[in-house]
Amino acid sequence: MKKIAMFALVSALLASTAHAQEKVTLTVAAFPSLDTSIKAVLPAWNKLHPNVTIKLVAQEFADHHNAMTTALATGQGLPDVMAVEIGYVGKFAEGRGLEDLNKAPYNSGQYKKLFTPFTVAQATSADKRFIAMPTDIGPGTLLYRKDVLDKAGVDPAQLNKSWESYLAAGKIIKAKTGASLINTAQSVYGVVSRTNLKAGEGIYFDSKNNLLVGPDNARFLRAFTLAKQVRDEGLDAKIGEWSNEWYDAFKKGTVASQFSGAWLTGSLESFMAPDTKGLWRVENLPEGGYASWGGSFYAIPTAAKNKQWAWEFIKFMTMDKTQQLAAFTINGAFPALLTAQNDNIFSKGVPFLGDQKARVLWRDAARKTQPIDVNKYDSVADQIVNTELTNVLEQGKDIKKALTDARTQILRRAR
Repeated sequence: MKKIAMFALVSALLASTAHAQEKVTLTVAAFPSLDTSIKAVLPAWNKLHPNVTIKLVAQEFADHHNAMTTALATGQGLPDVMAVEIGYVGKFAEGRGLEDLNKAPYNSGQYKKLFTPFTVAQATSADKRFIAMPTDIGPGTLLYRKDVLDKAGVDPAQLNKSWESYLAAGKIIKAKTGASLINTAQSVYGVVSRTNLKAGEGIYFDSKNNLLVGPDNARFLRAFTLAKQVRDEGLDAKIGEWSNEWYDAFKKGTVASQFSGAWLTGSLESFMAPDTKGLWRVENLPEGGYASWGGSFYAIPTAAKNKQWAWEFIKFMTMDKTQQLAAFTINGAFPALLTAQNDNIFSKGVPFLGDQKARVLWRDAARKTQPIDVNKYDSVADQIVNTELTNVLEQGKDIKKALTDARTQILRRAR
C-alpha cells in the first residue's frame, strides 16, 4: 500500500511539473484605465508564472463592453478573463455566460470576507450566483478646485453641508470667478439618485424586482428637481464626461467641482490634467451621502479555454495585497481588498491633492457605503431615465411627466 501511495504521489508531482512547464497564452480583455493596472503587475506575474503569457486585449470602455456582450451572445471571440465594470455586471450575470465562482473548483465563498462588503453584493445575481471577483472600487467623492474656491471666498464646507448649500456656493463661485459649479446638471442627479438608498433597494429596482422609478418616488423627484435647478440657474457648463471639453475644463479651472469615484484623482494626475497638481482637494458627498461610483471586476466566461489559469490570474489581481497596492499607486485604482486598505500608504498625504490625507476619507466612505442590489434591467433603466432627464433639462419637460414616462418605458422593456 505504501508503494502505491508513493507512486501516486510521484505521479501527481510529475503531472504538476508538466503542467507548470506547459506554455499557455492567457487572453485578458480589459478597458482603460484597468489595462494600466494589468500592465503594471505583469513583471511580477511573469516572474511567478514564466510559462503563462498574458495577452492583453484593451478597448475603449464602450467598445469593450459591446464586444463582450456580442462574444457572450455568440460564444465567439471570448477571452479567458473578462473585465467588467459595475454598470454591466447585472446584465452579464443574467445572461449565464459567466462561471459561477461560488462553485468548485473556484469555491469563492471562502474569499468574500476579504473584500469591501458592498462589492460582493454587486457581483451576486438575483439567484445568488457570484459571477465576478472585485478588483477595485469607487468610493463616491466630491473633488473641487481649491484655487477657485479661494478666489471666490467660498468655504469648502459649503459644498457638502447640504444640496441647497452646494447650489448657493455655486452661485457665488459663478459670480466671482466665472467658473461653473459642475460640468453638467446630470452629475447632481447621479449623486442624489444613488445615495441614501433603503435596505434591499437597488438604484432602480427593489429586491423583489419592483420598479422604483416614478413621480411618487421622493429620491428621483428630488434628483430631477435639483438637476433642473442647477441648469435653470446657469451653474453647469453643459459639458459631457470623457470629452475633450471636460479635460480642458479641469486643466483651466473653468469647472469648480466634480462628483466621481476616488479613481478620478488618478486619472486627473495621469492624463487628464497633470499640470493641476496641488490645486485639487476632496470632500465627502453632500448631506452625508455615501455611494459606490464605478468599480471593476474580473469574470471567467463559461466557454473560456484556460479556466484554471484564468482563476489563478484573477486571484493574483484581486487577493494579492502587493498587486492591489501597485494598481492603486500607479493608477489610482482604489483596492477592493481590505488588507490593502489597511496599508500604511493610506495614512500618507496625496501629493496631487496638496498632501491631503484623502485615502483615509475614501476608506471610511467605502466602509459606510451600503450594498446595492443589482438588476439585469439596470442598464435599460439608466438609459431611459437619463433620456427623460435630458428632456427635462433641454426641452423643459415637466418633471413628474418625465418620471411617469420613464416608468412606463422601463416596464414595457422589462416585460
